[in-house]
Amino acid sequence: MAEALKLLIVEDDQGLQSQLRWCFEGYDVLLAADRASAMAQVRRHAPQLVTLDLGLPPDPANASEGLAVLEEILSVAPETKVIVVTGNDDRANALQAVALGAYDFYIKPVDADMLRLIVDRAARLYELEEENRRLARGGESPLAGVITTDPGMLRVCRMVERVAPSDATVLLLGDSGTGKEVLARAVHDLSNRAGKRFVAINCAAIPENLLESELFGYEKGAFTGATRQTIGKIEHADQGTLFLDEIGDLPLSLQAKLLRFLQERTVERLGGRREIPVDIRVVGATNQDLARLIKTGDFREDLYYRISEISIDIPPLHQRKGDPSLLAHAFLERFAREQRKPRKGFTSGAIDAIQGYTWPGNVRELENVIRRAVIMADGPRITAEDLGLSSSEEPEKPRLLREARDQAEYDAVVTAMGRVNGNIAQAADLLGITRPTLYSLLDKFELR
Repeated sequence: MAEALKLLIVEDDQGLQSQLRWCFEGYDVLLAADRASAMAQVRRHAPQLVTLDLGLPPDPANASEGLAVLEEILSVAPETKVIVVTGNDDRANALQAVALGAYDFYIKPVDADMLRLIVDRAARLYELEEENRRLARGGESPLAGVITTDPGMLRVCRMVERVAPSDATVLLLGDSGTGKEVLARAVHDLSNRAGKRFVAINCAAIPENLLESELFGYEKGAFTGATRQTIGKIEHADQGTLFLDEIGDLPLSLQAKLLRFLQERTVERLGGRREIPVDIRVVGATNQDLARLIKTGDFREDLYYRISEISIDIPPLHQRKGDPSLLAHAFLERFAREQRKPRKGFTSGAIDAIQGYTWPGNVRELENVIRRAVIMADGPRITAEDLGLSSSEEPEKPRLLREARDQAEYDAVVTAMGRVNGNIAQAADLLGITRPTLYSLLDKFELR
């Protein structure tokens, strides 16, 4: 039998509180009368549903406190369905609450059957959305081409999903081989420019004297050998996305011209006099420390602010918990199929070698190592010798679940107690537990 959904009733009228409590048979009903008690219940019990009276103390005549509670609930638990309950002459505040993220509103006097119907509909929607979230967590990779279970890398994927629909300029920061171009393509594919061109240019791979013509194009006769008019990469990407890889290596002479383009959104071909308007989304990437380059005068500070409206830091592979072996299995499957080699997996020694290696070349290095091992291995399983990795580090072994849980509890308790300067009641509310439970944890970890 499915566990009952939790419903928090936030209402300062004790009589109405009691009446509503008995209206919602089948739900696990929680009660609160003000902002502090409501947030304590949210943190402790994580209710899926909330009915919220907008007129709460200390200012029950106005909706300011209720709206503040609504915003705080949704900031802590954005998936929660909140139904606001308000007075007859307060429709404007009810609409404002919906604009802030409330699921629905109901105007007093309370009709128990009608309110129950609204709550039941909210509960059904919550269950459908939760099922979708559960399927998404267990299904495909968060972004096309990205394979990860690391929380840091998953946060990067969420940032890409959020920023992609906008036209903001994105700067991807990370070591070589961390997947910057994969993420740049994801920004393009998830944007409204997905049907247009994705044009990539490596600013470090083209000689300085050719890079300007590659970016901006040239007119016939602009220089020796310019026998015809040629449009540049920027113009070629019109209506689409331009990916400037290794933008930290862009010569100073071109930085000023790129800055002008980003400000004016027009280009002039070499040897030309006409300004050509271009509508593109720019994504940059670099493995360089741009702050250091700005200090040494090798990168323009004004250009940095233009290209980094949104900056996304990509963690190196050795910081992504569990990803090296996860990616290794994916590469093994792909290359075994491509090379038509019946490779069936890795030995335990090979997995230890993969997990213990620091991967200075990141995902690109891992990909090359697995491809070589698939080609060169003698047996059906890839061994540590086939990988040819050397590591002075001992691979991290999976901890017992009890040990991991104890460490997580210890970290959470220490953080909460420090945040509230040792106040037991406030720390318990932050942690979403009762005071006796907190006392037990303090005793367990000798933190009294």
